[in-house]
Amino acid sequence: MQKWRSNLHKTTGLNPFVWAVLFILPFYFIFRSSSKLYIAAGIALIVLFFISYVLAFFTKGWKVYVWAGVQIAISVAMTVLFGFVYFSLFLTFIIGNIASRRGFFTLYVIHLVSTILTIEYGFFVKNPIFINQLPFVVLCLIMVILLPITNYNRNKNESLQVQLNDANKRISDLVKLEERQRIARDLHDTLGQKLSLISLKSDLAQKLMTKNPAASLSEMKEVSHTARNALKEVREMLTKMRGAKLPEEIHRIGQILKAAQIELIVEGSTESQNLSTMNESVLCMCLKEAVNNVVKHSGASACKISIRHRPSDLLVIVEDDGIGLTGEAFPNRGSGIKGMKERLEFVNGSIEWGAGPGTSLLLRVPNTHPREKA
Repeated sequence: MQKWRSNLHKTTGLNPFVWAVLFILPFYFIFRSSSKLYIAAGIALIVLFFISYVLAFFTKGWKVYVWAGVQIAISVAMTVLFGFVYFSLFLTFIIGNIASRRGFFTLYVIHLVSTILTIEYGFFVKNPIFINQLPFVVLCLIMVILLPITNYNRNKNESLQVQLNDANKRISDLVKLEERQRIARDLHDTLGQKLSLISLKSDLAQKLMTKNPAASLSEMKEVSHTARNALKEVREMLTKMRGAKLPEEIHRIGQILKAAQIELIVEGSTESQNLSTMNESVLCMCLKEAVNNVVKHSGASACKISIRHRPSDLLVIVEDDGIGLTGEAFPNRGSGIKGMKERLEFVNGSIEWGAGPGTSLLLRVPNTHPREKA
């Protein structure tokens, strides 16, 4: 029972108890008739409509269209016999929940045409109920026109949102898998060769232990040195895995440029509160590569880094006063440009080059939580 109530509320947006009240309303129109046959027929139609309405929520496929057709027929009969046009409102939610585009528009057109024809019939025969309740009849017709489309679009948007959430989850899982594979490759490259070297030198030291103790001692010293280097490289790799921070990267860049006798000018705040860890790490890697290019190829005396926080993204401009690159030569240069472009595209960012006396790179990464515009 609880599942049915929650399903009805989810698909119609109304509390089931409200629907129960609305189902009682037709009895008012039925008992106004003096004919017992009309009263019995009306009660039977209401019960059948209620049963078909409930079954329409539980069945799937072609059966939904069958029960919807039964409800349309009952709605027409109630309108003609008793002037009760409000059953057509119940159908708007059933039709709006049809997932198939073709099925939705077919039922929508049939329901709309049948409702308009029955209302015209009521006015043609001068049904007093229609005349006395003209504003409600017009309002009912407007809702018959608008509610199915509104409900259909809402369900489509919810479905697209679910698909988007699933896609984002899959992307997140793929990113995690790629990161695990990268860590595995790094560990293999870092430790595999050195552990093999340690194993070979240890075996050699054992063989030389009795024949040439001095050579054995030398081999063991190399084993110790190799082990320390492996440990250092593993620690460096783990430090990189923690994710780079923009302020720290700017500090390291300053040290590199100072050693190269290039003046560093920083404009804007280095704090990146709206960036995800991945986006910030990618930006730091691209900044490092851009500055390496400045040091190696530009011949510049000054490098300016402008940081601009925007509502939807973070823009970092790296400019130098060196020899510069032309627009045609830029995409074809090595210097890690292709690598920066691939990294940024992976996080939906971009890289561009601007005009200037030297080289000007524009690095853009999207914010995780876009800020509201003032």
